[in-house]
Formats: sequence, structure tokens, C-alpha cells
Amino acid sequence: MPKPITILRVALFIAALVPAALLVRGFYTNDLTANPGDYITDQTGTWILGCLFASLSITPLRRLTGWNELIKLRRMLGLFAFFYAVLHMLTWVVFVHYFEVSFMVEDVFKRPFITVGMTVFVILSMLAITSNRWSMRKLGKKWGTLHRLVYVAAIGGVIHFWWLVKADITLPRRWAVALAVLLGVRLWWWYQKRAAAPAVARRAVTSSRP
Repeated sequence: MPKPITILRVALFIAALVPAALLVRGFYTNDLTANPGDYITDQTGTWILGCLFASLSITPLRRLTGWNELIKLRRMLGLFAFFYAVLHMLTWVVFVHYFEVSFMVEDVFKRPFITVGMTVFVILSMLAITSNRWSMRKLGKKWGTLHRLVYVAAIGGVIHFWWLVKADITLPRRWAVALAVLLGVRLWWWYQKRAAAPAVARRAVTSSRP
């Protein structure tokens, strides 16, 4: 009988692949709306945020439920966020700029939401490349510092989406609220840990006295 974490991992893996499979099917059936570039961009952008936020929710869920094996899902979800980021980037390269490098460079420096989006892509690329055990051993304590950039990527992703839509900010606002909740929970835990530190130190000193 497979372990519950194995079943959940397989289920999440399949679920995360479904959007990509639907895009492939739409491509071969010519069913990607009248503007396939915009459609693919919207879909992949949504799933970047979805996978990224799911990855960020693993630690809070693990602490709330006590199910420590949930941590095994975080790397997979992070890599899926990068996978959809690559598709998002390729859509921009192929459908928006038609491989014109000079136009792409100009776009990055000219439009702020593209600048932010490119920054997020670079961060996710670094996190994906260093998500293996070899990088963890090689970087040591620096690995944890580097991977805290995932919060910068999440904030940048929401900003990128917000600046992109301009008029109707309903969807990016929902992502912003979700991000505020995730970051708020972590800040609360950090504050509690910091507030408890003096008391723990005093107990340690007291217990060490003869």
C-alpha cells in the first residue's frame, strides 16, 4: 500500500501537468482562441502563481497539521512553477517578439511590468538550478539565503500581473490577498519566535546555575 504522501505527490504531479496537456491539445486542435499568444500567456502566468503559492503554503500546512512529510512536495511544486515560467517566457519570445532579440531587450528596459517579470524568471531559474542536493551541500548556509528569494519572486509575480492588467485588477488583487496571508503567517511565527527568545535564554541561564 503506497504511503499517503506518495499518493498525494502523484496526484499533485498529474494535476500540475493537466494545464500543459490542455494547451498541447488546444494547439493541435487549433482551439486556443482567436489570440493564442494571449491565451497561453494568461494560462501559464496563472499556473506560475498557482504552483509558486502552493509551494509557499507547504511550510504553514506542515506546521498546522504536524504532517512533516508535506515538505517533500515543496521542491516539485517549485519546479512546476519554473516549468510554467519557461512556457510563459517562450510564449513572449515566439508570439510577441518573433525571436527578435533587439525588441525583447528594448521591451525589458522600456516596460516596467516586463522588467519585473524578467526578474522573477531569473530568480525562478536560479532556484530551479540549485534545487538539488549537490547545490545544498555546495552552498551550505548560503543555500537557504538564496532560496528565500522565492518570496521576492512571489511578490514580483503579483506586481507583474497587477501592472499587466491595469484596468480590471480583480484577479491580481486576489493573488495579492493570498500572498499577504502567506507572508503574514510567516511574519507572525517569526515575531513569536523572537519574542520568546529572551525567556528561553533566561531559562537556559537559570538551569545552568549550580
